[in-house]
Parts: sequence; C-alpha cells; structure tokens
Amino acid sequence: MLRKLLILGVFAGTLASIPIVYQSNPQFVEDLLKSAAPRKPAIDAQPDVNLASVPNKPVAPLPMGRKVVVAADERGHFSSAFKLNGRQTDGMIDTGATLVAINTSTARRIGLSLNASDFSHEVNTANGTIKAAVAMIDRLQIGNITVNDVQTIVLDDRALRTNLIGMSFLNRLDKYQVENGTLLLAQ
Repeated sequence: MLRKLLILGVFAGTLASIPIVYQSNPQFVEDLLKSAAPRKPAIDAQPDVNLASVPNKPVAPLPMGRKVVVAADERGHFSSAFKLNGRQTDGMIDTGATLVAINTSTARRIGLSLNASDFSHEVNTANGTIKAAVAMIDRLQIGNITVNDVQTIVLDDRALRTNLIGMSFLNRLDKYQVENGTLLLAQ
C-alpha cells in the first residue's frame, strides 16, 4: 500500500511540475511533444510554405454545413428566390438592412395577418421615414439553408417594392462573404 502511495505521489508531483517547466522553457516542452508524436514518412512530407509569398488568389470555402452561392446581377445586387414560411418569393440580400423587410403583399401571401394598428413603428429608409409593423417569419429558406423565427419588418407596398433579406437573417448564419461577384452563404 505504501508503495502505491509513493508511486502516486511521484506521479502527482511530476504532473504538477509540467506547467512550471512549460512557463520557464516552452520550447523544450513543445520539442518533447513533437518527438513523442508519430512521424510521417518522408514521401508525404510537404515543404514549409511562407504565407507571405503565396500569390493573392481566391480562398476556397472550407467544407462546412449547408452553402449557397448567389451571383451578383448586372447592377451588383444579390437577388435570389427565397421561401418565406414555405412560399416562394424573390428578394435582394442587403447587408445594409438591419432586419428582413417585406412588403404587405408578401406578408399576406406568407400568412402574416396584420392590422392597421400594427403599423406603429417609424423606420428610416432610403425614401424617408415611414410606418412599419414588426413581425416574425416562422421559416426563411434560400437553397438548402433554413433559419427559423426570423424577425422582419413589414412596409407598405409603395414603400418597398423588393423584399430585402437583411441582417436578422444573415447574422444567424455561420458565414456570409462577398468574393469575385458572388455572395457565399454558409450555415
């Protein structure tokens, strides 16, 4: 029994000293860990790459969940077909819009029932200050990306001709990135 306690004490003392050794000489610990790792055959070895010398070229997206790529139109806007609450509609992805913004016609089509009293919020748009209603979209889909419970703002048809997919949707994604005339959305 005493022998087991002695071995346990030595083991605990060794473990407790690792952080102290690492703080005093981190390179020694890193070299020790590298030497303990299995070595790959020389055939698979790749030369070190100096990232500063790599030519500037597009970075391929990392493999991750669901992705959608939207090409810019001739005006540079990212327009696409969406499903709002399961109903097909068109819209424009707008990183300058705080919320998803839809017009009253779209709201009716996707099942949002709003009264005149719901239009109690004043919002500033490119066309001035107007009244709007705040609502929730149960499900917003673009391609194979789906986001549930997305806050939206509903504007009069005359104030908003094109539905805008804003940051209340984009912020719920893992990534959105503009590159070479395309917009990558990833979830």
